Amino acid sequence: MEVSFSREVEQLRQGAGETFHGEGILAITKALLQSGVAYVGGYQGAPVSHLLDVMVQAGDYMAELGVQVEACSNEASAAAMLGASIHYPLRGAVTWKSVVGTNVAADALSNLASPGVVGGALIVVGEDYGEGASVIQERTHAFAMKSSLLLLDPRPQLPNMVRMVEHGFQLSEACNTPAILQLRVRACHVRGSFECADNRAPAMSRKALRDEPANFDYEKLAHPPATFRQEKLKTDQRLPAARRFIVERGLNEIFAGKREDIGIIVQGGLHNALVRALQQFNLADAFGDAEFPILALNVTYPLVSEQIADFCRGKRAVLVVEEGQPEFIEQEIATVLRRMDVNTAIHGKDLLQMAGEYTVEVIAQGLLKFLVRHAADVSVAGAQDWLAANAMRRKVVAEQLAAPLPPRPPQFCTGCPERPVFSALKLAQQNVGPVHIAADIGCHSFATFEPFGFGHTILGYGMSLASRAGVSPMLKRRALAVMGDGGFWHNGLLTGVESALFNNDDAVLLIMKNGYTSATGTQDIISTPDDETKATAENKHQSLVDRNHTIEDTLKGIGVTWLRTVPSYEVDGMRRTLEEAFTTDVGGLKVIIAEGECQLERQRRVKPWLAGLLKAGKRVVRVKYGVDEDVCSGDHSCIRLSGCPTLTLKDSGDPLKLDPVATVIDGCVGCGLCGENAHAATLCPSFYRVDIVQNPGLGERLLSALRRGIIGMFRKS
Repeated sequence: MEVSFSREVEQLRQGAGETFHGEGILAITKALLQSGVAYVGGYQGAPVSHLLDVMVQAGDYMAELGVQVEACSNEASAAAMLGASIHYPLRGAVTWKSVVGTNVAADALSNLASPGVVGGALIVVGEDYGEGASVIQERTHAFAMKSSLLLLDPRPQLPNMVRMVEHGFQLSEACNTPAILQLRVRACHVRGSFECADNRAPAMSRKALRDEPANFDYEKLAHPPATFRQEKLKTDQRLPAARRFIVERGLNEIFAGKREDIGIIVQGGLHNALVRALQQFNLADAFGDAEFPILALNVTYPLVSEQIADFCRGKRAVLVVEEGQPEFIEQEIATVLRRMDVNTAIHGKDLLQMAGEYTVEVIAQGLLKFLVRHAADVSVAGAQDWLAANAMRRKVVAEQLAAPLPPRPPQFCTGCPERPVFSALKLAQQNVGPVHIAADIGCHSFATFEPFGFGHTILGYGMSLASRAGVSPMLKRRALAVMGDGGFWHNGLLTGVESALFNNDDAVLLIMKNGYTSATGTQDIISTPDDETKATAENKHQSLVDRNHTIEDTLKGIGVTWLRTVPSYEVDGMRRTLEEAFTTDVGGLKVIIAEGECQLERQRRVKPWLAGLLKAGKRVVRVKYGVDEDVCSGDHSCIRLSGCPTLTLKDSGDPLKLDPVATVIDGCVGCGLCGENAHAATLCPSFYRVDIVQNPGLGERLLSALRRGIIGMFRKS
């Protein structure tokens, strides 16, 4: 079963007079319903996955309101959904993760931005930026500027975030332009409360059908010559209308200060961090009231020139706090002031770091330089002491450690079905030689870390097979592309498999078929086993993915002839299959499907089932693996081939054995990889398997008593 959001779904039903308590992303979800959204779509992925996951699991309630919810195969299909708002007064929202998702959606977004929309269109993007990010370090701002899309960056306070969703739809409709609502990770998870309003059923919906489609209007197509007029409308009508709305509704917030000689302009999403930094200088209180005026940009594109100039006019200097590079906002502000002959000094990236996340400490360091230069009367001693104390703590910790902590990269879950596949690949390369490996986005990308170190490139979700096309013809040995079943359906089928077949490329594709889009929260995909299969009691003890052949049928249907499906945990069988794929005389694309259910999903399914059996007093068998310390040689090749976190080292206790021995610690899920590796690599026979029987039958208890008696006799002798 997937992670349950039943409590969150109930919160969506709250109405006027009730108070919502929870996370930012759930507040955004509630705000969509309060705004009368008619359709919601998106692609799963942190940090905004809750939005879509909650909507999907709230299917019954969405049906009551008439809201269409679509779990899309990728970001491009989600963006294309917004085409519904071009002709119809339908409010729609789609969601995906950061700039990588926007890149996939770019074609549809550009063609949507040109004709514009009638119904409000909102794109909720998780701005995954900074050292905690899992993707490339780019900003959504550039895309908004390029396509003249509205860009909202709400101050991370729940009432304001809800307000910006509701006004975001109105702003989109006022200027006929799609809007992007960007949320940093901290904004998604900030907690708070707001007073609810009643959810609004859309006037046109699944429950209120329109009699006739809209009339044909060529001017609403993103097609020449209509596109030439559309481009002119952006600058002459739509962006000016957006600026008027921003001012009239007060979307950007001005926080007054006691001093007027200097000020700060900040992206809305960074306001909380800025206030916390000001507190280190005693320039802001616990309620966020600051000594200096602050202009918080809840809308970072387009900027309102008059608003910027009015804020800066009369001030000696203004600091622009803008996260990421290049400094789009700072450059535009400087241009506005130059054109309007406002001589206020503008600072930004000259005092703050160019790239990276703007934490409280980073902002405080920039503020210190700004205040020393333009507010010499302000005491900065407290902030200097705070920054120095932070540096000292890091120094003390470093001295106590004596050496840097070893890196702790992410790794496969215990029992992950993808780990044995890479063990097999490691063994296969010992026989066929090293191969070029094109990696992909997903859990399997953890194989780029030790003990495997596999993967020459990662160029996009589902792009691995396509990314080896330029290099594989230049190599004597076939190249290998690795992708998951999520990546296969997201992009790999079209950009990789179809292209390789069309060009008759001689390559090897390895697909990890674990049944889910695992890396983003084990969301269902088209090849996920159905609910009936999941609920079948006799299958509780085994993997379920082998009961869905959608990937195999699809590959055969488009012309793949060399196709092998191998259980992931059969290391020796996988090794032989890989060697065959690399050495066979058969040309063209060769596809290996590694089949093994995601271990997290399996444990979520199996553990409650086993607990129910134990509670009912029924027989339960649990598998446990271990290492015979007397047999273990201390070579540790088993660990180098596996990397399983439950396979580790301990002191042998034998004075004649200087090296530690391998051991299996608690946490082992009984996948059997250690034994499979020992067999496939012909390692020492130190691994053993134990079947732990709970609630055994009478015969088993008698047999166990007999065995213990015989063993006891040998011990005495």
